[in-house]
Amino acid sequence: MSRSSIVAIVIFGAALLALFSIGPQATRKIQATFYQAISPFLTTGSGLEKQITSVRAGLKSLEELERENTALRVENRSLKATNEALRDVEHEVNRLRHALNYRQRSLFRLVPAEIVSRDSSTWWRTVTINRGSEDGVEPEMPVLTDEGLVGRTTTVAENISVVLLVSDENCKVAVSVEGTREQGIVTGERVEGSVTPMLELNYLSKQANLKPGQKVYTSGVGGVFPSGLLVGTIKTFQVRALDSQAKLAPAVDLAKLEDVFVVIGRK
Repeated sequence: MSRSSIVAIVIFGAALLALFSIGPQATRKIQATFYQAISPFLTTGSGLEKQITSVRAGLKSLEELERENTALRVENRSLKATNEALRDVEHEVNRLRHALNYRQRSLFRLVPAEIVSRDSSTWWRTVTINRGSEDGVEPEMPVLTDEGLVGRTTTVAENISVVLLVSDENCKVAVSVEGTREQGIVTGERVEGSVTPMLELNYLSKQANLKPGQKVYTSGVGGVFPSGLLVGTIKTFQVRALDSQAKLAPAVDLAKLEDVFVVIGRK
């Protein structure tokens, strides 16, 4: 055994004898001093553990909030879709109720019909409806809505008919202007690429002097259209070499046609 080992054993033995020779009170003091020395390390470890626990709890709360937020977004989208569907149903109910009321108070016998097809190439010229000869529909019958004149039937099959719109240049309507003695013929104005159709009122007198806002109604001349149906409202007026001409906005929004009535006679 080396000298250094012998010295270490002697020192260790002396330390043990000293420890056993002192009393319990001195031992507790030594322990207290030891714990006081390492207390900062114990405190730091405890705080760090608390911080880790707090961070974990915070992450858990964020996950729960994210799940709740996702669920609320899904519920919100569902409620929006339901609300839009209810608005569509309400619009449909109001539209049908309005049409029914018009049919009941009308002076004409009306056959209700729906627009079933519309060709983009003839958008302002014709529409197809789901009523035909089995419903009493015949060619050259007026077609209208509660807002005014739409056009007239042309080709009629058993369960389907083609309607020539008033915005077509081949649909000619004899009319009169409210508040005047002026009469003329309304035809569709063919404008390539036009988003909104316009109507032309021709064969007016040079003294007509019509004003924007005046309403134009069917005159009953010609036998196809009964008198008193609103055709449109005057937008512009001009005097020409031999007569005058007015431009009209159609009474019916022809771009949004859904339901129409076919006039099959008087009540």
